[in-house]
Amino acid sequence: MTPEPQTGLEMRASDAERERIADALRDGVAEGRLTMEEFEERLDAAYRARTHAELEPLVRDLPVPGRPAAAPMPAAEGGWAERIGATPTSRTGIAVMGGFQRKGRWTVARRFTSFVFWGGGEIDLREARFEDRDTVIRCFAIMGGIQVTAPPDMDVQVGGVGIMGAFDHSGSGEGSPGSPRVTVTGLALFGGVAVERKLRKEERQRLKEERKRLHAERHAERRELRAERHAERRERHAERRERRGSSERPSLEKGDWD
Repeated sequence: MTPEPQTGLEMRASDAERERIADALRDGVAEGRLTMEEFEERLDAAYRARTHAELEPLVRDLPVPGRPAAAPMPAAEGGWAERIGATPTSRTGIAVMGGFQRKGRWTVARRFTSFVFWGGGEIDLREARFEDRDTVIRCFAIMGGIQVTAPPDMDVQVGGVGIMGAFDHSGSGEGSPGSPRVTVTGLALFGGVAVERKLRKEERQRLKEERKRLHAERHAERRELRAERHAERRERHAERRERRGSSERPSLEKGDWD
C-alpha cells in the first residue's frame, strides 16, 4: 500500500525555509519584538527543526512578510567549508590555579583536550576554524570551571559527566547544513563545564545597528506625524476663527440699520 503524501505541517522543512524563519527572527529582535535571549533560543530551534510543524510556532507571534525564501549560502562564498580543513593552532588548554583562553580566529584540533584545576578556561568556537568536520573537545574541570561557547548554527552534542559538580548539556543541538559536528565530553569534579550558544560578534553588531536604524526611522515617523497633527490643528483653528468672523458680520450690519 502506497503511503499518503505528507502535506502542510507534516511536510519536511527545507534549508531555505529554515533560513526564511531565521531571517524573520532576526527582524523580530532588530525591531524589539524579541529579547536577545528569546532570539537565540528560537534561532537554535529553527536550525534544529525538521518539519513545518516545528518551524511555524517560532514565528507565530511575529509578522512574517511574504518574501521569497533565502537561498542557502554557497560553500565557496563564506560558508562552513572555508573554515574546515586547516592546520590546528591548538590541541590543549591547561590551567592550574590560573586560566586559559582559546577565542577569536584560532584553529581547533580534531581532538582538543582541556584541563583546569583551581582555575578556569574559556573555549570560544564562534570565530574558530576546524582541522576536521568531526571534532571532539574533552573538558576536565577539578575544582574549577570551563566555558564552551558555540554559535547557534553549529552542530553540538554534549556528553560529559558531573560528579559533585555540573556538566551542562543544555547547549546540545543540531546546526545548519555543512557545519562542524562538535562533541563536548569529559568530567566535572567539584567543578563545572558549561556549554552555551551565542551570536557571533559581527551578527550582534549588525542587529544592534539595524535596531538603531529602525529606532531612528520610527523617531522620524513620529516627528513627521506630530508635525502633520500640529498643521491640522492650525488649520482647524483658522477655520473656526473664519466661521466666527462670518457669523458676526450680519449682526454688525443689522446694528447699522437700527
